[in-house]
Amino acid sequence: MPQTADLILTGGDVLTIDEAFSVAQAVAVRDGRVLAVGTDAEIRALAGPGTRTVDLAGRTVLPGINDSHLHAAAWALTSPPFALALGHPAVESIADTAEAVRAAAAAAPPGEWITGLGWDVGYLAECLADPSRRPHRADLDAVAPDHPVCLTDFSGHMVWVNSRALELAGITRSTEPPAGGVIDVDADGEPTGILKETAQALVTGLVPPATVEQRKEAIRSAVAALHAEGITSYTEPGLGPGGAEILGGGLDTATLHAYVELARADELACRVRVLLLPAPMGGSAAEVTEGLRGLGLPDDVDPQRLAVIGVKMFADGVPPNETAWMHEPYEGGGHGALCVHGADAGLKAAELTEMIRVAHAAGHQLGVHVTGDRGIDTVVDAFAAAQSAHPRPDARHYIIHGDFASAKSLAKLAAHGYGVNMNPAIKWTIADLMDDIVGSARSDYQWPVRSAAEAGIPVCVGSDAPITEPNWRRGVAAMLLRESKATGRVSGPEQRVTLETALRAYTVNAARQDFAEEWKGSIEPGKVADLCVLGGDLRATDPHDIPALPIDLTILDGVVVHDRGSAGTG
Repeated sequence: MPQTADLILTGGDVLTIDEAFSVAQAVAVRDGRVLAVGTDAEIRALAGPGTRTVDLAGRTVLPGINDSHLHAAAWALTSPPFALALGHPAVESIADTAEAVRAAAAAAPPGEWITGLGWDVGYLAECLADPSRRPHRADLDAVAPDHPVCLTDFSGHMVWVNSRALELAGITRSTEPPAGGVIDVDADGEPTGILKETAQALVTGLVPPATVEQRKEAIRSAVAALHAEGITSYTEPGLGPGGAEILGGGLDTATLHAYVELARADELACRVRVLLLPAPMGGSAAEVTEGLRGLGLPDDVDPQRLAVIGVKMFADGVPPNETAWMHEPYEGGGHGALCVHGADAGLKAAELTEMIRVAHAAGHQLGVHVTGDRGIDTVVDAFAAAQSAHPRPDARHYIIHGDFASAKSLAKLAAHGYGVNMNPAIKWTIADLMDDIVGSARSDYQWPVRSAAEAGIPVCVGSDAPITEPNWRRGVAAMLLRESKATGRVSGPEQRVTLETALRAYTVNAARQDFAEEWKGSIEPGKVADLCVLGGDLRATDPHDIPALPIDLTILDGVVVHDRGSAGTG
């Protein structure tokens, strides 16, 4: 006698994301697993007296979405009520930013830090009107002279601080930036209040860190918000001692402790994969070795809810800040650099290669933040060298972001079974800005998702929240359209992909990155019943309208964890 289902969804467009990209009408769930997928008649036959039935009325069902690069704890900790929200369109000018800081300072006790995240020169009115205008400490001094202020830009790789913060950090015109960092100065040699890459830590390290309890509160808040986006799995890409001074300290080891406490209490309502972050930006092989000592998870947590799967490293910066390491110069000059220990480019490349070898030899998967084409070539060659020196059958290393990955490096990644994790929503955000920074040809190519997929790489995609919001439909639309947020201009149409490629990047490919494709990532019998029900027919929706498609139901382990209230039930 066939088993009866706990839950059945019928009358829909069930995109299984299996190997054949099969489409069904209905799906049945029992004991937290997919019981069957098929026609309405086949699935209705599995209903029993206690079965909950959902009439999809043509809506799309997908596997639970896996945002494979999402700083969930930091996303919450750098948002209200913990910090000011300074992203566009909430903030459209330097004046708007200053007003938000003024209001926060007026409400804060004397001397308390004012922090925020999200400002972007590509959307600040004063910078658009005058390309030479940039945020300056004086803008913040005028509204908060007695409070230290530290505002992180949208990329997380640059901060804007006031004179009080510079004073507390001891930064003057004679201060030398740390390796891999930039202290911006004006024509007179005075610090402007802009700190890039490793130089951020001179100030961010002074901001009081969140407690473990505050981090747990932030994680709970983030998970609830992710459920409303249909997300049931995500990767925390870097937690450990190397994250103590990044994104408000949200990547510190204390966040890993918060996750452990939630998992032990059965309060972690999402599947979380963690990359350890043993070394900071500007780090060394010795710091990787030392940082990994004793870093990990206890044995008493459910590995399908919380697991460490690898190690995160920073190789270079980001293109908007001209800190990504490029073969050809930026339009304004300079090539960027690696942000690891070393006195020159050659020593830095050697140090990075050794950092990668150390982690590979220790048996870890590697996810390396690298964006410039020269940086990517260096990392991919280091992957290959580590594999040659210490052969492993299935390391699944990957480059994170991979903005300007060359055809040569993509082919090498594919040949070794390695991956790339890209961020098309960032492409949508900064496409117009990048034309002025790297020129139109390189800007059009940035984030070559199609080239990577055609090279045979199982491309993954993440929001990189808090850098962009975790609306995966925005990422899908960005891959289908390659249009810019600011003007709607098409940027690199030859890199557009199919809906199937885009959806695989958020589901089964991400499960592979997690070493979990055998039990999640597609809707197939025996796999976990993690499902996302959209409020419409995804395949019939104009790509421009995909970002606004609501999420009606999110199901984790067969349990509804989000219900928009419009799902028909019987």
